[in-house]
Amino acid sequence: MAYKTRLVILALLDSILVLLSYYLSYNPLHPLVKIPTDQFLIISVLTIVVSHHIFASYYHLYNKAWEYASIGELIAIVKAVTLSVLTTTIVQYIIHVEVYLRIVITTWMLYILTVGGSRFIWRMIRDTYIKKETSKKRTLIIGAGSAGLMVARQLLKNVDAELKPVAFIDDDPKKYKLQYLDIPMFGNTNQIQDAVSSLKIENIVIAIPSLKRAELNRIFDECAKTKVKTQIIPMLEDLMTGKVSVNQFREVEVEDLLGREPVELNIESISEYVTGKTVLVTGAGGSIGSEICRQICKFNPSKIVLVGHGENSIYQIDMELRNKYQKMIEIVPVIGDIQDRTRMFEVMEYHRPFVVYHAAAHKHVPLMEYNPREAVKNNIFGTKNIAEAADTYGVSTFVMISSDKAVNPPNVMGATKRFAEMIIQSLAQNSNTKFVAVRFGNVLGSRGSVIPLFKKQIQAGGPVTVTHPDMTRYFMTIPEASRLVIQSGALARGGEIFVLDMGEPVKIVDLAKNLIKLSGYTIEEIGIHFAGIRPGEKMYEELLNENEIHPESIFPKIHIGKANLINSEVLSYLTNQLLNMPEEEMHDTLIEVANNKFDTSSMFVTN
Repeated sequence: MAYKTRLVILALLDSILVLLSYYLSYNPLHPLVKIPTDQFLIISVLTIVVSHHIFASYYHLYNKAWEYASIGELIAIVKAVTLSVLTTTIVQYIIHVEVYLRIVITTWMLYILTVGGSRFIWRMIRDTYIKKETSKKRTLIIGAGSAGLMVARQLLKNVDAELKPVAFIDDDPKKYKLQYLDIPMFGNTNQIQDAVSSLKIENIVIAIPSLKRAELNRIFDECAKTKVKTQIIPMLEDLMTGKVSVNQFREVEVEDLLGREPVELNIESISEYVTGKTVLVTGAGGSIGSEICRQICKFNPSKIVLVGHGENSIYQIDMELRNKYQKMIEIVPVIGDIQDRTRMFEVMEYHRPFVVYHAAAHKHVPLMEYNPREAVKNNIFGTKNIAEAADTYGVSTFVMISSDKAVNPPNVMGATKRFAEMIIQSLAQNSNTKFVAVRFGNVLGSRGSVIPLFKKQIQAGGPVTVTHPDMTRYFMTIPEASRLVIQSGALARGGEIFVLDMGEPVKIVDLAKNLIKLSGYTIEEIGIHFAGIRPGEKMYEELLNENEIHPESIFPKIHIGKANLINSEVLSYLTNQLLNMPEEEMHDTLIEVANNKFDTSSMFVTN
């Protein structure tokens, strides 16, 4: 109903304006021009009115949102007016064999002025008087490139936008003292604090989607000093694919400040070994396992088998994948414990996967120090069960997720992970299955990681607890960790340990400070408490020990560690003895084996 009312009003308005234009163009020239008949005048008037409505409809003049009128709308008006006047002129020539050129030109000019003016006056009134500028937050846009201009244009056009751009910041000296969309350039990124102070800025938008993380870190540090809310536009890939629009700002996340560029995938090589195949993921309900499932489904496997011990977590990832991929991929949820050898062999025999991603594990360092037997049962024997099942039933590629804590481990968790690496390296020597391990550092946002803990502590008002001011860790995001696992499967030849070049390690205390600032607080408001190093923790993590380092990468930012194999007889002996040991002896033995310091002479002592 509202549309029809709007259509009638515009049509009536245009009819009046067309008649007015024709009258004004004819009347001043009347003494100079002799109109042949009243019939001629009536036919001319009817022709110009009717032709106007025909061409206005053709060029959608009645369907345009004139509050956003710009050059495109003006061009449409000029086309409709020109064709209407031209049609009327042709009709006049046919009925009178004479054209009053001055009347035609004057009519055309007045016609554009009245019809076009009526539309643009509405935009001016709306922009000047209707917009509620007082409720909008004064916004500083960092970046005056194409993305920054798109942000500013969107904010200016959208009457409902909460933000009002008042200045740009850009490091290009050629842009200094210029204006873009009537918005001045304040200066470079070193002047962010001055801009916020002098312009009374209430919001900052970082509008450089291709910004390197190291540079983003620097800019965010400048923004954080102002204590003004800082947002960022979506990633470039999301903008290019149309997943989100340029004005869908998001909060700056701690993942954005890692200071290292993300690893890119070789899509073609992954597609070759995943597309159309059966894939099995253990620990499919966990942080890494579930993300592996999400990433794998993008490559259209024929079937994905979700293996997990936790009923609720498997249910959640199963439902999520079914909502997106049920029509394309067979999704099979399997409740099973990797410690149950019989169950794992049953699952492997029934589904016969082409690729296995083994993500199930106990990973919490202090907890495993108190529960070494459980770490052994899950991380070592669970891995042994699923790996030997894969070997028995002809799996093509088996990828085990390991940890940087497997390098020179002083703790049970890291030692069991290194022991598990040894098991699959040993299997790889005589198996048709390509067994590989993937090592990476701490995963931001995964269960048990520091980020969820820090967020809870910040929400509770602090303080944030950090073990030691000098403690460092390597960090990566959940999607990035999952991509590394998938890419490593494509690179596998058998027996390798793949390691991501994770850049420089990050101080945990710096991570805590960034998260506090991202949450809108100061360090003084929340506070940081140093609680001391927990059992089994290392001050610094390593990705490879000195004997494993291989200087060349086989893929951008992915390295292969040299395999340090253990004698299969020693490995078999230790595996058989582990569960029968007292926990204290088990703890020491695990760490000795993982660090290549186990005395094998004790194996051959006879009574």
